[in-house]
Amino acid sequence: MGDDYRLTTHLVHAGEHLKRHSGGTPTAMPIYATATFLHPNSAGLDAAFERGSREDQFIYTRYGNPTVASLEAAMTVAASSRGAVAVSSGMAALYLALLAAGTPRGSTEPHPRHILAAYDLFGTSHALLRDFFSAQNVGLSYCDVTDLDGFRAALDRDEPDVVLVESLSNPLLKVADIAALAQYTHAANARLIVDATMTTPILHQPLIDGADIVVHSATKYLGGHADVSGGVLVTRTGLMLDTAQRYARLLGLGLGPFEARLVSRGIKTLALRVRQQCANAQHIAAWLRAHPRISRVIYPGSEDHLQHTLAARQFNGLFGGIVTFELADAVRETVFKLMDSLQLVLPATSLGDIYTLITYPPISSHRDISAEMRHAQGISDGLLRLSAGIEDVEDIIADLDQALRNL
Repeated sequence: MGDDYRLTTHLVHAGEHLKRHSGGTPTAMPIYATATFLHPNSAGLDAAFERGSREDQFIYTRYGNPTVASLEAAMTVAASSRGAVAVSSGMAALYLALLAAGTPRGSTEPHPRHILAAYDLFGTSHALLRDFFSAQNVGLSYCDVTDLDGFRAALDRDEPDVVLVESLSNPLLKVADIAALAQYTHAANARLIVDATMTTPILHQPLIDGADIVVHSATKYLGGHADVSGGVLVTRTGLMLDTAQRYARLLGLGLGPFEARLVSRGIKTLALRVRQQCANAQHIAAWLRAHPRISRVIYPGSEDHLQHTLAARQFNGLFGGIVTFELADAVRETVFKLMDSLQLVLPATSLGDIYTLITYPPISSHRDISAEMRHAQGISDGLLRLSAGIEDVEDIIADLDQALRNL
Protein backbone atom coordinates (compact mmCIF):
# COMPACT_ATOMS: atom_id res chain seq x y z
CA MET A 1 0.00 0.00 0.00
CA GLY A 2 1.05 3.59 -0.55
CA ASP A 3 2.31 5.75 2.27
CA ASP A 4 -0.43 8.35 1.78
CA TYR A 5 -3.07 6.33 3.65
CA ARG A 6 -3.91 7.07 7.28
CA LEU A 7 -3.07 4.72 10.14
CA THR A 8 -6.59 3.28 10.52
CA THR A 9 -6.57 2.20 6.87
CA HIS A 10 -3.09 0.71 7.14
CA LEU A 11 -4.16 -1.36 10.14
CA VAL A 12 -6.92 -2.99 8.08
CA HIS A 13 -4.78 -3.86 5.05
CA ALA A 14 -1.11 -4.12 6.11
CA GLY A 15 0.32 -7.62 5.81
CA GLU A 16 -2.66 -8.91 3.81
CA HIS A 17 -3.41 -9.62 0.14
CA LEU A 18 0.06 -11.08 -0.40
CA LYS A 19 0.37 -13.28 -3.49
CA ARG A 20 1.70 -16.63 -2.29
CA HIS A 21 0.24 -19.04 -4.85
CA SER A 22 -0.09 -19.06 -8.62
CA GLY A 23 -3.80 -19.76 -8.27
CA GLY A 24 -4.63 -16.31 -6.88
CA THR A 25 -4.13 -13.92 -4.03
CA PRO A 26 -5.92 -14.67 -0.72
CA THR A 27 -7.81 -11.75 0.77
CA ALA A 28 -6.68 -12.75 4.27
CA MET A 29 -3.31 -14.25 5.10
CA PRO A 30 -3.68 -18.05 5.55
CA ILE A 31 -2.40 -19.82 8.64
CA TYR A 32 0.77 -21.64 7.57
CA ALA A 33 0.60 -24.57 9.98
CA THR A 34 3.92 -26.06 8.99
CA ALA A 35 7.24 -26.45 10.74
CA THR A 36 9.35 -26.68 7.56
CA PHE A 37 9.33 -25.35 3.99
CA LEU A 38 10.51 -27.04 0.79
CA HIS A 39 12.59 -25.46 -1.96
CA PRO A 40 12.99 -26.55 -5.60
CA ASN A 41 16.64 -27.54 -5.15
CA SER A 42 19.56 -27.35 -2.76
CA ALA A 43 20.79 -24.11 -4.28
CA GLY A 44 17.43 -22.53 -3.51
CA LEU A 45 17.57 -23.79 0.08
CA ASP A 46 21.08 -22.40 0.45
CA ALA A 47 19.90 -19.03 -0.86
CA ALA A 48 17.00 -19.01 1.61
CA PHE A 49 19.40 -19.66 4.50
CA GLU A 50 21.59 -16.84 3.26
CA ARG A 51 18.69 -14.38 3.18
CA GLY A 52 17.74 -15.25 6.74
CA SER A 53 14.18 -16.46 6.10
CA ARG A 54 12.57 -13.15 7.04
CA GLU A 55 11.20 -11.96 3.69
CA ASP A 56 9.72 -14.36 1.14
CA GLN A 57 12.01 -17.37 1.50
CA PHE A 58 11.12 -19.52 4.51
CA ILE A 59 12.96 -22.55 5.87
CA TYR A 60 11.81 -23.44 9.37
CA THR A 61 9.08 -21.80 11.46
CA ARG A 62 11.44 -21.00 14.34
CA TYR A 63 13.34 -18.89 11.79
CA GLY A 64 10.25 -17.40 10.17
CA ASN A 65 6.74 -18.16 8.96
CA PRO A 66 4.55 -16.32 6.42
CA THR A 67 1.67 -15.87 8.87
CA VAL A 68 3.97 -14.46 11.51
CA ALA A 69 5.71 -12.29 8.92
CA SER A 70 2.30 -10.87 7.97
CA LEU A 71 1.76 -9.74 11.56
CA GLU A 72 5.26 -8.28 11.71
CA ALA A 73 4.61 -6.37 8.49
CA ALA A 74 1.42 -4.91 9.94
CA MET A 75 3.16 -3.82 13.15
CA THR A 76 6.05 -2.33 11.19
CA VAL A 77 3.58 0.00 9.51
CA ALA A 78 1.49 0.61 12.64
CA ALA A 79 4.50 1.66 14.70
CA SER A 80 6.36 3.59 11.97
CA SER A 81 9.30 1.29 12.63
CA ARG A 82 12.24 -0.28 10.84
CA GLY A 83 10.78 -3.72 11.54
CA ALA A 84 9.01 -5.92 14.07
CA VAL A 85 9.62 -9.23 15.83
CA ALA A 86 6.61 -11.21 17.09
CA VAL A 87 7.20 -13.46 20.10
CA SER A 88 5.32 -15.67 22.52
CA SER A 89 4.33 -13.09 25.17
CA GLY A 90 4.75 -9.51 26.24
CA MET A 91 7.37 -10.55 28.79
CA ALA A 92 9.29 -12.42 26.07
CA ALA A 93 9.22 -9.21 24.02
CA LEU A 94 10.56 -7.19 26.95
CA TYR A 95 13.30 -9.73 27.67
CA LEU A 96 14.31 -9.70 23.99
CA ALA A 97 14.28 -5.91 23.90
CA LEU A 98 16.58 -5.68 26.92
CA LEU A 99 19.01 -8.12 25.32
CA ALA A 100 18.96 -6.31 21.96
CA ALA A 101 19.27 -2.82 23.45
CA GLY A 102 22.04 -3.97 25.79
CA THR A 103 24.19 -5.46 23.04
CA PRO A 104 27.09 -3.10 22.28
CA ARG A 105 27.28 -1.86 18.71
CA GLY A 106 29.12 -4.40 16.61
CA SER A 107 29.00 -7.10 19.26
CA THR A 108 27.49 -10.56 18.75
CA GLU A 109 26.70 -11.21 22.42
CA PRO A 110 24.14 -9.60 24.72
CA HIS A 111 25.88 -7.48 27.28
CA PRO A 112 23.60 -5.06 29.15
CA ARG A 113 25.94 -3.45 31.64
CA HIS A 114 23.53 -1.27 33.58
CA ILE A 115 19.75 -0.80 33.26
CA LEU A 116 18.07 2.37 34.51
CA ALA A 117 14.34 1.70 34.87
CA ALA A 118 11.30 3.76 35.71
CA TYR A 119 10.29 3.38 39.33
CA ASP A 120 6.69 2.79 38.19
CA LEU A 121 6.72 -0.42 36.18
CA PHE A 122 4.47 -3.42 35.70
CA GLY A 123 5.14 -5.78 38.62
CA THR A 124 6.43 -8.64 36.48
CA SER A 125 8.81 -6.26 34.70
CA HIS A 126 10.25 -5.43 38.13
CA ALA A 127 10.60 -9.14 38.82
CA LEU A 128 12.39 -9.75 35.49
CA LEU A 129 14.92 -7.03 36.24
CA ARG A 130 15.42 -8.16 39.83
CA ASP A 131 15.36 -11.95 39.47
CA PHE A 132 17.09 -12.35 36.13
CA PHE A 133 19.18 -9.37 35.05
CA SER A 134 20.37 -8.35 38.50
CA ALA A 135 21.20 -12.00 39.22
CA GLN A 136 23.39 -11.95 36.07
CA ASN A 137 25.45 -9.12 37.57
CA VAL A 138 23.74 -6.45 35.46
CA GLY A 139 23.66 -3.13 37.29
CA LEU A 140 20.13 -1.99 38.11
CA SER A 141 18.75 1.31 39.35
CA TYR A 142 15.41 3.14 39.36
CA CYS A 143 14.21 6.71 39.11
CA ASP A 144 11.04 8.74 38.69
CA VAL A 145 11.02 9.40 34.94
CA THR A 146 8.34 12.08 35.29
CA ASP A 147 11.00 14.18 37.05
CA LEU A 148 13.24 15.13 34.12
CA ASP A 149 15.89 16.81 36.30
CA GLY A 150 16.06 13.71 38.47
CA PHE A 151 16.23 11.53 35.36
CA ARG A 152 19.19 13.47 33.99
CA ALA A 153 20.92 13.19 37.36
CA ALA A 154 20.35 9.41 37.36
CA LEU A 155 21.85 9.16 33.87
CA ASP A 156 24.95 11.03 35.03
CA ARG A 157 25.21 9.00 38.24
CA ASP A 158 24.60 5.47 36.91
CA GLU A 159 25.85 5.72 33.30
CA PRO A 160 23.37 3.09 32.04
CA ASP A 161 23.48 1.64 28.57
CA VAL A 162 19.74 0.82 28.62
CA VAL A 163 16.78 2.84 29.92
CA LEU A 164 13.36 1.20 30.39
CA VAL A 165 10.12 3.16 30.79
CA GLU A 166 6.39 2.74 30.21
CA SER A 167 4.63 5.35 28.09
CA LEU A 168 1.69 5.12 30.51
CA SER A 169 2.57 3.36 33.74
CA ASN A 170 0.68 0.37 35.10
CA PRO A 171 -1.36 0.84 37.27
CA LEU A 172 -0.83 4.47 38.38
CA LEU A 173 -1.10 5.95 34.87
CA LYS A 174 1.91 8.25 35.02
CA VAL A 175 2.79 9.72 31.63
CA ALA A 176 6.41 9.64 30.45
CA ASP A 177 7.60 12.45 28.18
CA ILE A 178 9.15 10.17 25.58
CA ALA A 179 10.67 12.89 23.39
CA ALA A 180 12.52 14.45 26.33
CA LEU A 181 13.58 11.09 27.77
CA ALA A 182 14.91 9.98 24.36
CA GLN A 183 16.90 13.20 23.97
CA TYR A 184 18.57 12.83 27.37
CA THR A 185 19.08 9.08 26.97
CA HIS A 186 20.85 9.44 23.64
CA ALA A 187 23.00 12.29 24.96
CA ALA A 188 24.17 9.80 27.60
CA ASN A 189 24.99 7.21 24.88
CA ALA A 190 22.23 4.89 26.08
CA ARG A 191 19.23 3.30 24.37
CA LEU A 192 15.61 3.85 25.31
CA ILE A 193 13.06 1.01 25.53
CA VAL A 194 9.41 2.00 25.85
CA ASP A 195 6.68 -0.43 26.90
CA ALA A 196 3.70 1.01 25.00
CA THR A 197 1.22 -1.75 25.80
CA MET A 198 -1.16 0.67 27.53
CA THR A 199 -1.15 3.27 24.76
CA THR A 200 -0.96 1.21 21.53
CA PRO A 201 0.00 2.84 18.19
CA ILE A 202 -3.40 4.55 18.20
CA LEU A 203 -2.46 6.88 21.06
CA HIS A 204 1.28 7.12 20.49
CA GLN A 205 4.16 5.95 18.32
CA PRO A 206 7.22 6.31 20.59
CA LEU A 207 9.73 5.58 17.83
CA ILE A 208 8.76 8.87 16.19
CA ASP A 209 9.67 10.62 19.45
CA GLY A 210 13.08 8.95 19.52
CA ALA A 211 12.64 5.65 21.37
CA ASP A 212 14.97 2.88 20.18
CA ILE A 213 12.77 -0.17 20.86
CA VAL A 214 9.05 -0.28 21.63
CA VAL A 215 7.44 -3.29 23.29
CA HIS A 216 3.78 -4.36 23.18
CA SER A 217 2.06 -7.20 24.98
CA ALA A 218 -0.10 -8.38 22.09
CA THR A 219 -2.18 -10.28 24.64
CA LYS A 220 -3.73 -6.92 25.52
CA TYR A 221 -5.06 -4.32 23.06
CA LEU A 222 -3.46 -5.67 19.87
CA GLY A 223 -5.18 -9.06 20.13
CA GLY A 224 -7.97 -7.51 22.12
CA HIS A 225 -10.33 -10.46 22.50
CA ALA A 226 -8.91 -12.42 25.47
CA ASP A 227 -8.05 -15.38 23.24
CA VAL A 228 -4.32 -15.12 22.51
CA SER A 229 -0.99 -14.61 24.25
CA GLY A 230 1.78 -12.87 22.38
CA GLY A 231 4.22 -9.98 22.25
CA VAL A 232 5.73 -7.70 19.63
CA LEU A 233 8.74 -5.44 19.64
CA VAL A 234 9.52 -2.82 17.01
CA THR A 235 12.82 -1.05 16.45
CA ARG A 236 14.09 2.28 15.17
CA THR A 237 17.23 0.92 13.50
CA GLY A 238 18.15 -2.07 11.38
CA LEU A 239 20.97 -3.03 13.74
CA MET A 240 18.65 -3.54 16.70
CA LEU A 241 16.12 -5.32 14.46
CA ASP A 242 18.78 -7.76 13.26
CA THR A 243 19.97 -8.31 16.83
CA ALA A 244 16.45 -8.96 18.13
CA GLN A 245 15.70 -11.35 15.26
CA ARG A 246 18.90 -13.30 15.93
CA TYR A 247 18.20 -13.72 19.63
CA ALA A 248 14.55 -14.63 19.00
CA ARG A 249 15.67 -17.52 16.80
CA LEU A 250 18.40 -18.69 19.14
CA LEU A 251 16.15 -18.65 22.19
CA GLY A 252 13.07 -20.05 20.45
CA LEU A 253 10.89 -17.10 21.48
CA GLY A 254 8.94 -16.84 18.23
CA LEU A 255 5.15 -16.61 18.05
CA GLY A 256 3.23 -19.51 16.50
CA PRO A 257 1.25 -19.03 13.26
CA PHE A 258 -2.16 -19.63 14.87
CA GLU A 259 -1.51 -17.00 17.54
CA ALA A 260 -0.06 -14.63 14.94
CA ARG A 261 -3.25 -14.80 12.92
CA LEU A 262 -5.39 -13.99 15.96
CA VAL A 263 -3.27 -10.92 16.73
CA SER A 264 -3.35 -9.83 13.07
CA ARG A 265 -7.13 -10.07 13.08
CA GLY A 266 -7.29 -8.04 16.28
CA ILE A 267 -5.12 -5.28 14.85
CA LYS A 268 -7.64 -4.64 12.07
CA THR A 269 -10.21 -3.32 14.56
CA LEU A 270 -7.67 -1.80 16.96
CA ALA A 271 -8.48 1.82 16.11
CA LEU A 272 -12.22 1.29 16.51
CA ARG A 273 -11.88 -0.57 19.79
CA VAL A 274 -9.36 1.79 21.38
CA ARG A 275 -11.41 4.89 20.58
CA GLN A 276 -14.50 3.32 22.14
CA GLN A 277 -12.51 2.17 25.16
CA CYS A 278 -11.07 5.65 25.64
CA ALA A 279 -14.54 7.22 25.44
CA ASN A 280 -15.92 4.69 27.94
CA ALA A 281 -13.00 5.24 30.31
CA GLN A 282 -13.56 9.00 30.25
CA HIS A 283 -17.21 8.56 31.28
CA ILE A 284 -16.39 5.97 33.95
CA ALA A 285 -13.68 8.18 35.47
CA ALA A 286 -16.10 11.12 35.71
CA TRP A 287 -18.76 8.95 37.34
CA LEU A 288 -16.36 7.40 39.85
CA ARG A 289 -15.05 10.83 40.80
CA ALA A 290 -18.52 11.82 42.04
CA HIS A 291 -19.14 8.63 44.03
CA PRO A 292 -18.90 8.94 47.84
CA ARG A 293 -17.20 5.52 48.28
CA ILE A 294 -14.30 6.49 45.99
CA SER A 295 -11.44 8.47 47.51
CA ARG A 296 -9.20 8.82 44.46
CA VAL A 297 -9.55 8.50 40.69
CA ILE A 298 -6.53 8.46 38.37
CA TYR A 299 -7.16 9.12 34.69
CA PRO A 300 -4.95 11.16 32.32
CA GLY A 301 -8.06 12.67 30.74
CA SER A 302 -8.95 14.42 33.99
CA GLU A 303 -7.65 17.96 34.29
CA ASP A 304 -6.32 17.31 37.79
CA HIS A 305 -3.98 14.58 36.52
CA LEU A 306 -0.40 15.82 37.00
CA GLN A 307 0.54 15.05 33.40
CA HIS A 308 -2.80 15.92 31.78
CA THR A 309 -1.28 18.54 29.45
CA LEU A 310 1.51 16.18 28.38
CA ALA A 311 -0.98 13.36 27.82
CA ALA A 312 -3.19 15.60 25.68
CA ARG A 313 -0.21 16.54 23.52
CA GLN A 314 1.52 13.17 23.33
CA PHE A 315 -1.48 10.84 22.96
CA ASN A 316 -3.29 12.43 20.00
CA GLY A 317 -6.13 13.80 22.10
CA LEU A 318 -6.98 10.40 23.58
CA PHE A 319 -6.27 9.36 27.17
CA GLY A 320 -6.38 5.57 27.22
CA GLY A 321 -8.87 2.94 28.26
CA ILE A 322 -7.61 2.42 31.83
CA VAL A 323 -9.05 4.03 34.97
CA THR A 324 -7.42 3.47 38.36
CA PHE A 325 -9.40 4.24 41.48
CA GLU A 326 -9.23 3.77 45.23
CA LEU A 327 -11.96 2.72 47.62
CA ALA A 328 -12.17 4.97 50.66
CA ASP A 329 -10.82 3.37 53.85
CA ALA A 330 -10.74 -0.05 52.16
CA VAL A 331 -9.00 -3.19 53.27
CA ARG A 332 -8.50 -6.30 51.17
CA GLU A 333 -11.79 -7.88 52.29
CA THR A 334 -13.72 -4.80 51.12
CA VAL A 335 -12.08 -4.97 47.70
CA PHE A 336 -12.88 -8.66 47.42
CA LYS A 337 -16.54 -7.98 48.26
CA LEU A 338 -16.74 -5.33 45.54
CA MET A 339 -15.17 -7.58 42.91
CA ASP A 340 -17.36 -10.53 43.87
CA SER A 341 -20.48 -8.35 43.55
CA LEU A 342 -19.79 -7.34 39.94
CA GLN A 343 -21.95 -9.02 37.31
CA LEU A 344 -20.88 -7.46 33.98
CA VAL A 345 -17.38 -6.24 34.78
CA LEU A 346 -15.03 -9.23 34.86
CA PRO A 347 -12.35 -9.76 37.54
CA ALA A 348 -9.54 -10.79 35.20
CA THR A 349 -5.80 -10.18 35.34
CA SER A 350 -5.40 -8.49 31.99
CA LEU A 351 -6.37 -5.32 30.15
CA GLY A 352 -7.25 -4.08 26.68
CA ASP A 353 -9.97 -6.64 25.96
CA ILE A 354 -13.38 -6.03 24.42
CA TYR A 355 -14.68 -6.94 27.90
CA THR A 356 -14.47 -4.50 30.79
CA LEU A 357 -12.01 -5.97 33.29
CA ILE A 358 -11.14 -5.09 36.87
CA THR A 359 -7.89 -6.05 38.56
CA TYR A 360 -6.60 -5.78 42.11
CA PRO A 361 -2.86 -5.06 41.69
CA PRO A 362 -1.74 -6.20 45.18
CA ILE A 363 -2.76 -9.79 44.39
CA SER A 364 -2.05 -9.81 40.64
CA SER A 365 0.32 -7.56 38.68
CA HIS A 366 2.21 -6.40 41.78
CA ARG A 367 1.91 -9.55 43.88
CA ASP A 368 5.68 -10.15 43.78
CA ILE A 369 6.42 -6.63 44.98
CA SER A 370 6.73 -6.08 48.72
CA ALA A 371 3.89 -4.27 50.51
CA GLU A 372 6.35 -1.55 51.50
CA MET A 373 7.37 -0.94 47.89
CA ARG A 374 3.75 -1.00 46.71
CA HIS A 375 2.74 1.57 49.30
CA ALA A 376 5.77 3.71 48.48
CA GLN A 377 4.67 3.73 44.86
CA GLY A 378 1.13 4.72 45.81
CA ILE A 379 -0.49 1.30 45.36
CA SER A 380 -2.68 1.05 48.45
CA ASP A 381 -4.72 -1.90 49.69
CA GLY A 382 -7.84 -0.21 48.26
CA LEU A 383 -6.49 0.45 44.75
CA LEU A 384 -8.19 -1.11 41.71
CA ARG A 385 -7.44 -0.92 37.98
CA LEU A 386 -10.34 -0.95 35.54
CA SER A 387 -9.82 -1.61 31.83
CA ALA A 388 -12.81 -0.28 29.91
CA GLY A 389 -14.26 -2.60 27.28
CA ILE A 390 -16.52 -1.79 24.36
CA GLU A 391 -19.87 -2.46 26.09
CA ASP A 392 -22.41 0.34 26.47
CA VAL A 393 -20.91 2.62 29.08
CA GLU A 394 -24.20 3.03 30.93
CA ASP A 395 -24.29 -0.72 31.54
CA ILE A 396 -20.73 -0.66 32.87
CA ILE A 397 -21.55 2.20 35.23
CA ALA A 398 -24.76 0.51 36.41
CA ASP A 399 -22.79 -2.61 37.33
CA LEU A 400 -20.19 -0.60 39.25
CA ASP A 401 -22.99 1.26 41.02
CA GLN A 402 -24.79 -1.85 42.23
CA ALA A 403 -21.52 -3.40 43.43
CA LEU A 404 -20.56 -0.26 45.35
CA ARG A 405 -24.03 -0.14 46.95
CA ASN A 406 -23.44 -3.68 48.25
CA LEU A 407 -20.46 -2.59 50.34
